[in-house]
Amino acid sequence: MNDYVQSPDDYVQGDDYVQILDDEERPLPKYEVEPWAVREKNLDLEQLPWSESIFALSNGHIGLRGNLDEGEPHGLPGTYLNSFYELRPLPYAEAGYGFPESGQSIVNVTNGKPIRLLVDDEPFDVRYGDLRSHERVLDLRAGTLHRELEWASPAGDAVRVNSTRLVSFTHRAIAAICYEVEAVDETLRLIVQSELVANEQLPTTRADPRVEKALEAPLVSEEHLVTGTSGGLLVHQTRASGLRMASAMDHVVEAPGKVDVKTESFPDWVRTTVACVLKPGEKLRIVKMVAYGWSSRRSLPALRDQVGAALTSARYAGWDGLCREQREYLDVFWDASDVQLDGDPEIQQAVRLALFHLLQSGARSENRSIPAKGLSGPGYDGHIFWDTEMFMLPALTYTQPAVVAHVLRWRQSTLDLARERAQTLGLRGAAFPWRTVRGQECSAYWPAGTAAFHNNAAIAAAVTRYVNATGDDDFERDTGLELLVETARLWHSLGHHDRHGKFHIDGVTGPDEYTAIVNDNLYTNLMAQRNLVHAADAAGRHPEKAAELEVSDDETKAWRVAAAAMHLPYDEELRVHQQHGGFTRLQEWDFENTPSEKFPLLLNFPYFDIYRKKVIKQPDLVLALHWCGDSFTFEEKQRNFVHYEQFTVRDSSLSACTLAVLAAEVGYLKLAHDYLAEAALVDLHDLAGNTSDGLHVAALAGSWLALVCGFGGMRDHGGQLSFAPRLPEHLERMEFSLLWRGLRLRLEVRPNEVTYSLRNGTDGSTLPIRHHGEPVTITSSQPTVMAIPPLPQDRPAVHQPHGRAPVKRAPR
Repeated sequence: MNDYVQSPDDYVQGDDYVQILDDEERPLPKYEVEPWAVREKNLDLEQLPWSESIFALSNGHIGLRGNLDEGEPHGLPGTYLNSFYELRPLPYAEAGYGFPESGQSIVNVTNGKPIRLLVDDEPFDVRYGDLRSHERVLDLRAGTLHRELEWASPAGDAVRVNSTRLVSFTHRAIAAICYEVEAVDETLRLIVQSELVANEQLPTTRADPRVEKALEAPLVSEEHLVTGTSGGLLVHQTRASGLRMASAMDHVVEAPGKVDVKTESFPDWVRTTVACVLKPGEKLRIVKMVAYGWSSRRSLPALRDQVGAALTSARYAGWDGLCREQREYLDVFWDASDVQLDGDPEIQQAVRLALFHLLQSGARSENRSIPAKGLSGPGYDGHIFWDTEMFMLPALTYTQPAVVAHVLRWRQSTLDLARERAQTLGLRGAAFPWRTVRGQECSAYWPAGTAAFHNNAAIAAAVTRYVNATGDDDFERDTGLELLVETARLWHSLGHHDRHGKFHIDGVTGPDEYTAIVNDNLYTNLMAQRNLVHAADAAGRHPEKAAELEVSDDETKAWRVAAAAMHLPYDEELRVHQQHGGFTRLQEWDFENTPSEKFPLLLNFPYFDIYRKKVIKQPDLVLALHWCGDSFTFEEKQRNFVHYEQFTVRDSSLSACTLAVLAAEVGYLKLAHDYLAEAALVDLHDLAGNTSDGLHVAALAGSWLALVCGFGGMRDHGGQLSFAPRLPEHLERMEFSLLWRGLRLRLEVRPNEVTYSLRNGTDGSTLPIRHHGEPVTITSSQPTVMAIPPLPQDRPAVHQPHGRAPVKRAPR
């Protein structure tokens, strides 16, 4: 067993503990560690699928995987449009009432990335000839992916290639590439072929051939055009879902001497070809602009005109203008959202990469949601889960609240589907799907899908959090109230009062999918309790709108009665809360005899065995300690955290950030640092082994939670902003900002003190907060410096399951 002994704050290591290597023994990281970029200095073809996710570019509407410009070799080609999907079958061994009838999968749309180069008729391919140098850099401040290489063909003809790619934050429909080729030693004849390609052949990834067949070549051509000499357009429609998309491209070509440019189009591809001759030192420069649009309702001419207008706007801005606007947009973002760390440069880089990808996933989503993988890959079929509301939206609420409003308006737009689903299940209100693209339930495994009703409370919590942080009464009235009311109705119809008056919610699956179909899951009950109260409160603030929703006084009274009577299971003998009724009496999993290669458990053991044992996939009850922390005393939090840590195997990438938050709160700062690293580095180090499918955006957003809610101690229980900052030993300083009711609050945390200041507001602006429980008013006139109280010294050791302790964090 691995012990974290916190007096002093250090490890007692068991034989199974993952040892930290000395710097001389430590393998070199794939990416250079630097504060504002991710740099790959050499091309490793075996790691292409991984790097394609790391180097993905998106703006929340368009997503481009980081494939090489020439398209081949590749790990997984990928170009995605938010919420653009195809229907597919959901095969069942046995049918059942209420099972979803079809699934939805995000599809690889028309690819506008390919730019193929031929040097004296030899195609440029990194697998052939001599790749003398190759470097790619994802610039987090510029918002670009830059590539620089030198290559000699098998015949010895050498060229230098520089390309810079962006997906624009300011021009929602636009992606652009600046592609430059220079002749190195001798005069060369160059051909460049720039393409739009639909229905690319993809690697086989699905075990079920019926599903694979449904998603093969999903786009049906409706129109293809050549526009001038350097551009073209494709319009397609999906076979089953009936969604229409248009893509168009145009080019600006600059080269010395004679240049020939022509374009040809076919149903599934358009190609612009550029031919020229370069002398040594001369360059060919091509700026390629690509526009995307889609709709389930708009006509073909309307979409054609839309992408045409987007291209015209992008050409008017020009390449330099697009880059300038991109940098200006990100300057504003980083000023509001950056978390600065001194003492762990690797985590500093990882957290900035996490925030950058979180922004990319939702910046221009505009009344659409954010998939679990963002738009970086096809993992989870591009589905939206509770990950969005409980892990991504908190960071965005306090830094980019406009994005949150769009995501929640999308949830409101799907309410009719959620109401229909609730009726199918025999419930009132709205039952939002566990996984979806459009809004219909797409989970074919009901114990981990339909039964995970806590997803509904996550949406309600996101509404309350947004309204508390922004004070946006109009949003609460027009959007939030309806979401709160319909989710409250669900809970009231799902639960029941027993003969003693206690309110129970039975037969549900909480966040821990290793204990499915349980009674009184503590997290679910607490979140439902708040949902019921917040719905009643909001209805009281907006009586006219509540009347439109047919909310009566009797109904809100019933919600409050149920909330007050909510059963919260507790083990009096162990003095800990129960994850669900009866959890603490379950048989413990045999961790000692479970080898490391048998994790994750769900891929190596039958569900029936996992469900009946005391083993936790992700920290279910610990989530309740975070988001419903005002329902527990400090001593209860500490006892609960220590108890449940010994059964949590972290077979979910969402585990580490929550454990970091609570470990920091109850005094295990080094452990919190280790869990922070696990969350922040999940993709940079490919810790889950599946970053090739797309980024773990919720886990990346969780690194912000680990820092701001963990080491910053930020909470907003009841609309009261509070902080309890403390840093682990190896972090010397942390600085971050939050937006609260229009005021931007900055915290600079050092080992013994924290400085609070307001970065905006007028003279006399004030913000009341709590600092380690003490009321403090922050003013715009001068910073407020507060001492950080010492940690309590009496803390029990923390144990993880055999072989499941996190890697100990040590500065490089």
